[in-house]
Amino acid sequence: MHRYPLLTLLRQHKPTDPAEQAMTQETIAFVEANPACFERSLLIGHVTGSAWIVSPDRQKTVLIHHKKLDRWFQPGGHADGNPDIAGVAFREAEEETGLKTLQFVNPDVFDVDVHVIPARGDVPEHLHYDIRFLLEADPTEPFVLTDEINAVQWLTVTEVKGLTDSESVLRMVRKLTDN
Repeated sequence: MHRYPLLTLLRQHKPTDPAEQAMTQETIAFVEANPACFERSLLIGHVTGSAWIVSPDRQKTVLIHHKKLDRWFQPGGHADGNPDIAGVAFREAEEETGLKTLQFVNPDVFDVDVHVIPARGDVPEHLHYDIRFLLEADPTEPFVLTDEINAVQWLTVTEVKGLTDSESVLRMVRKLTDN
């Protein structure tokens, strides 16, 4: 079954707090119940992949300013049928930043988040079951902007906290700083 690799990763994941634990269990249940979980045509929700990109010294991370949502987030996006969610996260990181020195820190899931995406046009409000992976890149490499992005930046932890109050993003910051 094409969902087994993701389910294995999710079952091996070690959430850092009760909220992430609940979202991990919710994601497992969603993936088990929905063979089309990787398709954005599944209008109740779908699995997405994201990348938390850090510098080799772990002092900086990359955030993008998303045009449609007008907020700062980590790079990520739809699987569009691809069950290799780590590959989806990597592809989205490359596409949304232009970085070519990207590499996985390890193959494990870094974070799991379930969040509501507002209705837009003929697409109803739905959930993203976002699976995040930790990637590393060279902070001296230049970015390439795409049509979906207003800005992409390397930021320190303090700068991230000044740009967003998203618990989802701040949890990933804590995972780096609390170690």
